[in-house]
Formats: sequence, structure tokens, C-alpha cells
Amino acid sequence: MTVRHVVVGAGPVGTAVALLLADAGHDVRVVTRSGSGPEHPRVARVRADASDAERFREVSAGAAVIYNCVNPPYERWTTDWPPVADSLLAAAQAHDAVLATVSNLYAYGVVDGPISEDTPERPHDAKGAVRARMWADALAAHTAGRVRAVEVRASDFADAGDQSHLARNAGAVLAGRRATVMGSADQPHTWTSTRDVARLLVAAAADPDAHGRVWHVPSNPPRTQREALADLARVAGVRAPRVSVLGPRAVRTLGVVVPFVRELAGTVYQFSAPFVLDDSAARACFGLEPEPWEDVLARVVADARAQRPGRAA
Repeated sequence: MTVRHVVVGAGPVGTAVALLLADAGHDVRVVTRSGSGPEHPRVARVRADASDAERFREVSAGAAVIYNCVNPPYERWTTDWPPVADSLLAAAQAHDAVLATVSNLYAYGVVDGPISEDTPERPHDAKGAVRARMWADALAAHTAGRVRAVEVRASDFADAGDQSHLARNAGAVLAGRRATVMGSADQPHTWTSTRDVARLLVAAAADPDAHGRVWHVPSNPPRTQREALADLARVAGVRAPRVSVLGPRAVRTLGVVVPFVRELAGTVYQFSAPFVLDDSAARACFGLEPEPWEDVLARVVADARAQRPGRAA
């Protein structure tokens, strides 16, 4: 059997992409270092290191689309992303497959208005530079006719567990404790659903006219961190939390001893000023609308309650 859809990564987005394709009747191969992935009759899980170009070319043989949903540890982006990106690009060229990549807004850096696909790329830190370079390499290969590439970019995920600045506070909200955010609690910010990322990625990969460019994921209207936490509390039926704010200096200080937080210091600007996504191009082209905000929050609450069954009822 030839598997035409190869999903690399089994985090929240990779899992959503694999299940979306499988539920639509496609056979899917999910490639991860651990061999993990969603359980579904149409999903085959393969253990492989995507940075091993020879091994990945082998496990992706026959692919019509390679979905890059990899998410290396935050503090190792500069070392882990380049070999993975090079490997996936080489495999897509070898198999004449579409390379569809999930990315974020880091490449744009500090902005002074809504972020569209035409916003100049001015990365603020090394992580943004890595993501900008990945797309530049893929686009160069696409322009040269060596591959068909497309990239979708999302704002911060609302529903990605500990990977989400919102969802990681869900346990505290349910328990009636103080929530902690960074930057500012009161600046408008776009939050993206992982399911909306999956829907746009699959749609863009399947449309040849959509290739060769970046698309922004349709997302709900911006909410400040304080508003989003209050929304979460309302959906959960509990009192809105008190909110503590870690400013840029506090994040840098804490980062001295916590590597993950050290990396966050380079992205505090996204929460210290308005950080709003313009998704109008994708809405107009694909006819996609974001998952209702209430549904996204209900899923975050359900996940938090599943993890804390004794305290979150």
C-alpha cells in the first residue's frame, strides 16, 4: 500500500492533521522519533529521526504530501530545526511531493500593526531567524521548480496544553488560583486553534494555486490575556482569576535558571504590545472560518479537567 500523506510530528497540530486526513478516508503515515501518534485504523506510526535525511527519505517514499508539523524543544530550535528542515525539503524534492509546513509569526519580529502575509520579515531573535530561513530555503526551491512548497503561519495556540500561554494556566483557573502571564495582561493578542491550523494546512497542500506562498490561519478576534483567562473561567463556570504579570525584566531574570523561560525572553514583545493577525487572505481563498471561540475554550477546560479529575469538577 502506498501512503500518500506523511505527517512529521505528533504534537497537537500533527495529531490534528493526521486525524483530519484519516477521517476523510486517507491513509496516513505519522513519523516521530518515538513512534507515537494518534490511534486510528488509517494511521500508521513510524519511528524515525526526521533529521536523518537518508532514513527520512526512506520512510517518506511514495508521499504526495509531506506535512512538517515538527516542534523541537523550544531551547534547541537553532540546533535542531536546520537539519530537520533540510531533510524534509530534500525528501519532498526526491519524491516530487508537496512540502506543507506549519510555522508561526516569529519571522515578522516586532510589528506596529496587524500582521499580514505582506508584513516585512524582521526576526527579533534567533528563533525567528531560523523560521525565516526555513521558509526562504523552501521558497527558493519552489521558485526554482525543484519542489512545491507552502507554509501556514499561526499565532499563539489557545489549545496546545503546556505549549500554550493560555492553556497552561487552565489548571490554575479551575483551581481558583492566580494565573501568571508575561508581557502585559491587557494588550490585544490573536489566539489560534490547533484544529484551524490543521484545516488550513491540509487545504493549502491540496490546492496547487495556493503553493509558493505563506498563508495566515483564520483565527478568532483578538483577546487580551486577561480577557482570554476570564473567558476560560466563564466557560468552566468558575470565578475569573487574579492575574500576575511577568514583565520583560522578570522573564530575563527567571531565565537565568530556567532554560525554557530564557528562550521566552526573546518573545515577550509579542505580549507587551498589540499582536494581531490579519487572516483575511486565507478566509477569502479557502472559505475557512475559525472554530468558535467557545468551543476552543471548552476543549481547553475539558483537557484540564481530564488531567486534574479530583480538583477541577
